[in-house]
Amino acid sequence: MVYFLKFGASWILPPGIFILALAGLAVYLWRCRRERKAAGILAGITLSFYFLCTGFVADYTMGWLESSYDPPAEPQGDVIIMLGGGAMPDVPDVDGIGSLCADPANRLLTAVRLQRMLDVPILLSGGQVYQDSGPEAQIAARTLRSLGVPAEKILVENRSINTTQNARFSTQMLREYGFSHPLLVTSAFHMKRSVLNFAKQGMEVTPYPADYQVSRHPIFHYTKLRPQTEALLNNVTVLQETLRTFVTRYLE
Repeated sequence: MVYFLKFGASWILPPGIFILALAGLAVYLWRCRRERKAAGILAGITLSFYFLCTGFVADYTMGWLESSYDPPAEPQGDVIIMLGGGAMPDVPDVDGIGSLCADPANRLLTAVRLQRMLDVPILLSGGQVYQDSGPEAQIAARTLRSLGVPAEKILVENRSINTTQNARFSTQMLREYGFSHPLLVTSAFHMKRSVLNFAKQGMEVTPYPADYQVSRHPIFHYTKLRPQTEALLNNVTVLQETLRTFVTRYLE
C-alpha cells in the first residue's frame, strides 16, 4: 500500500501533473481538433519527457556514467585532490557559518577517510562561483579541520570556478609542491570529465570516485516508473556531463 500511494502521489505533483496535462492536450488535439501531426509530435515529446523522469531510465543512464572508473582496491598516492561542487555561504554550521552542498560533502567524507589511510595532504579545489555561493575550498578546509585533519595537511586552491580551472590551478599547485601521484576525489558522475581535464594539463591522476547517485545493480520495481524530479535531475546531469566532456575533448 505504501508503494502504491507513492506511485499515485507522483502523478498529482510536478513533474507528473505536467506529463498528464501534456498527454491530455495531445489526446485533445488528436480527437477534437483533428490535428494529428501536432498531436503525434506532442505525444512523442511527452513520452520522452516521461521516460527522462523515471528512475528506471535514470538507473541505467547514470549507472553507465558512474561506471567509467572504479576506485582502486589499494589506493596509493602522495596527495589527494578533492574537487568542489557547491557551497552555501551564510547557513549555520557546527563550527561556523557556511556549509558544503550535498555532493561535495559526500566527496569530503571520502577524502577524509583516504587521508587517514594514507597520511597525505588534501588539496581542496574550488572558489566562489557566484556572488551568493560560498568559497568552496575555504569552507571545506574549515570542515576538515573540525574533523581532525591537521592544518598542515590541507592545501587550498580557491580561484577555480569550473572543472577546467580546477585542473589547471590544482596542477600548478601540485608542481609547486612537488607532488606527482595524486588521487582525485570527485563525484562518480563527474569523474570522466575531471580526469580528461587533468590529462589536458599534463597531469595523470588516479581516480577515486565518490558520491554515487544510483546502485551498481539496480532492481526493477514498478515505483521506478513513476515520474520523479530526482530521476529527471540525474538524467539531465548525464546529458550535461556528456556534452561538457565532448566540449572538453574536442573544442577546448
